Amino acid sequence: MAVELCLLLLLFCGSTISEVQPIYKPPPGTLDFGFVPAKTYDTGAYHEPGPIGILFKIVHAFLYLVQPNSFPQDLIRKLAQQKFGNTQGDYQKAIYYEIGFIVSAALGLLFILLLPLVGLCFCMCRCCDNCGGEMHQRQKKNADCQRSCFATFLFVASLIISVGVLCAYAANQHLTNQVRGAKKLVNSNFKDLKTFLNDTPAQIDYLVSQYNTTKDKALSDLNNVGPLLGSRVQEQLGKEVRPALDAVLTMAGAIRETKEALENVSVSVEVLQEGTERLHANLTDVKMHLSNTLNDSACSAAQAASTCNIIRNSLNQLNINANFSGLPGVNSQLAKVNDVLKTDLSSLVQKGYAAFNDTPDLVVNQTRNILSDIKNVLETIGSNITTFTKMLPVQKILADLTIYLTQSEAYVQDYFPVVEQYDFYRWLGCLILCCMVVLILVFYYLGLLCGTCGYDKHASPTTRGCISNTGGNFLMAGVGFSFLFSWVLMIVVVLTFVTGGNVEKLVCEPFEDKTLFKVLDTPYLLNQHWKNYLSGILFKNPNINLTFEKVYSDCKENKGIYTSLHLEHLFNIDEFLNISMYTEDVALKIEHIQINLSKIILLDEIGKENLLNFSSSGIEGINFAAYLTEINKSVTKVDLLSFANDLEARADQLPKGALENALKGHANNIRMIHNQQVVPLEQAMSTLNQSIRLLKRTSSELTVKVKNVISAVNAAQLLINNNASLVIVQETKKYMDTIVGYFEQYIEWVKESIAMEVAACKPIANVIDTAVDIFLCSYITDSVNTFWFGLGGSSIFLIPAIIFAVKLSKYYRRMDTEDVYDDTENGNNGYHKEHLYGTHNPVFTSSVEQW
Repeated sequence: MAVELCLLLLLFCGSTISEVQPIYKPPPGTLDFGFVPAKTYDTGAYHEPGPIGILFKIVHAFLYLVQPNSFPQDLIRKLAQQKFGNTQGDYQKAIYYEIGFIVSAALGLLFILLLPLVGLCFCMCRCCDNCGGEMHQRQKKNADCQRSCFATFLFVASLIISVGVLCAYAANQHLTNQVRGAKKLVNSNFKDLKTFLNDTPAQIDYLVSQYNTTKDKALSDLNNVGPLLGSRVQEQLGKEVRPALDAVLTMAGAIRETKEALENVSVSVEVLQEGTERLHANLTDVKMHLSNTLNDSACSAAQAASTCNIIRNSLNQLNINANFSGLPGVNSQLAKVNDVLKTDLSSLVQKGYAAFNDTPDLVVNQTRNILSDIKNVLETIGSNITTFTKMLPVQKILADLTIYLTQSEAYVQDYFPVVEQYDFYRWLGCLILCCMVVLILVFYYLGLLCGTCGYDKHASPTTRGCISNTGGNFLMAGVGFSFLFSWVLMIVVVLTFVTGGNVEKLVCEPFEDKTLFKVLDTPYLLNQHWKNYLSGILFKNPNINLTFEKVYSDCKENKGIYTSLHLEHLFNIDEFLNISMYTEDVALKIEHIQINLSKIILLDEIGKENLLNFSSSGIEGINFAAYLTEINKSVTKVDLLSFANDLEARADQLPKGALENALKGHANNIRMIHNQQVVPLEQAMSTLNQSIRLLKRTSSELTVKVKNVISAVNAAQLLINNNASLVIVQETKKYMDTIVGYFEQYIEWVKESIAMEVAACKPIANVIDTAVDIFLCSYITDSVNTFWFGLGGSSIFLIPAIIFAVKLSKYYRRMDTEDVYDDTENGNNGYHKEHLYGTHNPVFTSSVEQW
């Protein structure tokens, strides 16, 4: 039995989702299992009645007026439990609920009983020349007005009757059309049920096959253990290792920069010393030549004396300002730095980087055996799932159910012609009823037509034309058939009204708002020993909370049958998907991964010694203040260009002659000295300034900086040698969680697919909707209710039509006698005849004789 229950679950593990699935791209780290194979259902369990739906809504509104009470759940429960009538209040509640139908049916019965009796009495009365049977018409002044009113009222009543019979005919034809088209809907439901069964094997295979997606992803991660686990370990260790190595590499760059700066200082000082000596000699020569020029007799003249004195007093400014000859040299520091650079520290650091970057390869080499065992476990899981699936005889169960479904379909197909035949008889009977009303309407319309067209207001009642008389006879014929047929029509109306109205109120409306399911879900309703009937039928356990309403709602939402029917009580899918024992094996094997990174050497002792030698190179002993003092001075005491320009300007103040030209020649000479000697010296001073400041920054706490770098390298090396195991354990656990997470994703996906997609039971809900909502309510009940609504309205309006037809026929038929008035007494309003047509009037004769 247990195996059969398992097979029952797997039978429904197929998905037939009709909606088009959207394109979905899973986020990183999430497995994409795709979508369960699905086929589209053909059945649309929804009926759109079309234009006649307006009549259906009108009938529903009328039924609400007749029966506005809510669904009597308590009474239905007592009736189902055979407890109805145990208390007197039950009958009162039932009468109160049905009072609208009772009153309407009672009125219908009165109509059925009284109208034939009234018709019989009416006929007998007319045979006795009463009730309008006497062929004599009293003349009245308002006769034309009465005739017009009666004709109008009869015409309106006939129109209403016509509308009613058209509604009845439309409902009758609609029901027949729907019955004829129901075969297609029935076949569609059977096709969906077959799809529901036939797609199951492929869907089961798809669920099982998606384990390969999980396995392939896990194998991919295992094959890439280096880039994954190794990179994770490397990333965590790199938070301390990379900054330490970067600091050493930065220090190596600082050593090279220090060497370049020392070389620049040495060269720049040498250039400045030589240049200032040469500049000093040239400026001395310029001063001597200027002095000789100023001693010329031309300067003794009154116009040049003051100018020459001013120039003579400014000659002391032509002198150098900065003295670089006393600056200390940096050759000793440069020699020590060159010794440090004999060891390629950058190369040593790159070796440390390379060793650290080999972490993924170390992980791969040290986990090769364990990963092989894990792969074997994964293959074992897949083999076990496949073996278990093949052991289940799903195909046999599917074949049996398919045969049962095929037999049911054949039975329905064989029975359907009988249904169509009986529906034809029903259609013919309803058509005959409509024809009865149409016959009456034909007489009324012919009577109105002939009477109206043949009526001559100048003719007397005894001389009316044949057409007018025929119209009156048609009206009386319509009255006669009304008495003959009306009670038959009302019998059909009452029977269909009581039946169809109660089906609408007790079945269709409760089904639509699911109140009917709440009644069916009442504990101990259908079986006094079972709390939940549905679970008692399916699981033989009535204590399971399984309700009709919940099952129908879930199937309506196209959920899986596993969830809808709570099939976990038959077969626990968790046991089928219990691969936790295998994942535990995988986890244990991953936890035993041990990785040794002690072979990684970030920086050897040579590199560390090289750093220490750099810190003791002596650059911090350079007299930076002396250098900066001289650098901050200008090359000369005065700007030579300004001095030359000023000298030339003063020469222009002198009289034209040899003195002026000599002074301008000296000005040009000073400009040449500035361009050829001062400008290069300023460039050398700029280079010296940059190099000195760089050396000053580098030498600031150089020993402390070097010690910090070495300490950082030692700490990172200690982390790799001693504490890397903690990092490895942490990252290994994360790696293990990732691998195991793939299996958890697979399990959750299978569970969710079974709950929401697999064996989506929409066809079951469609069958219920087709049987109740479409066939019973939309096709049959709505059509029947519209039929009695139209036929009943026509039958009721036969009563005023009879009255108006009888009254109106008196104005159309040819009378045997009439009232005659003298012209002198009555003017032209009466009639004056020498003889009478038909039966003699004794009153008129006696008066003539007396006259």
